[in-house]
Amino acid sequence: MNALSAAVALAATHGVVSNDPFVLKQGSNLLVHLRPAPVVARVATRTALVRPHVSDHFARDLALSAFLDARGVPVVTPSGELPAGPHTFNGHVMSFSTYVPHEPGARLPREDVLKLLPALHAELRHYDGPLPVRGPLDDVDHVLAYLDSRGAPDLDRFRTWRDRLLLAWQDHYRDVQPLHGDAHPGNLLLTPSGPVWNDFEDAWLGPRAWDVACSANEEAAPRAVEIYGGEAAPQDVEFHVETRTMFGTLWGVLMEWS
Repeated sequence: MNALSAAVALAATHGVVSNDPFVLKQGSNLLVHLRPAPVVARVATRTALVRPHVSDHFARDLALSAFLDARGVPVVTPSGELPAGPHTFNGHVMSFSTYVPHEPGARLPREDVLKLLPALHAELRHYDGPLPVRGPLDDVDHVLAYLDSRGAPDLDRFRTWRDRLLLAWQDHYRDVQPLHGDAHPGNLLLTPSGPVWNDFEDAWLGPRAWDVACSANEEAAPRAVEIYGGEAAPQDVEFHVETRTMFGTLWGVLMEWS
């Protein structure tokens, strides 16, 4: 049973019948609107290949979303139509969230995302649930191991790149708090009532500069910090931009080999 069929079948066992499922996104995970129900299924696809405990990532997404919603933060909430999960069904890990009507493909400018980050970080600081402390470093190691098992070529350049960044990691691991983890414009839905945060699957306990780096580049790091509000060092943002670039390039290789 493929990922979409599994999501539809599991939802049906809880009384949520979808006769017109619509794929919202198919990349790292499958996101499908279980029309006509106001439910979105998130099914681990490529993430299941490289995250040994992908259900923990889904559980953090649900926990943080529920926590932030209770504090009045505009977020995509866990579904109330059926148990939100995470579930393992027919070999697939999945969760269910509330469908939020939004403008597909629309993106806030990166500057506007940076302006919204301080308020999100202020609320996230109150979260005391368990979070990983290596965040993207774990993903890099797991992706490299998977690609190595598939015989992908030219991985030594990524190992060298990773090892060089690791040498300086502790110098840039400061101002640590719960993070969104992937706070780029694509994870804000533009709705009639305003932007809504989405996808806390990559949340971790890390430096605020990491989230700032999600909407910055190395050349514009000082400006990104200024827009954010100054509570991050430009050199830290520059470092984490490079880390994200390394990880993003590696993930691109994964897309080709999975």
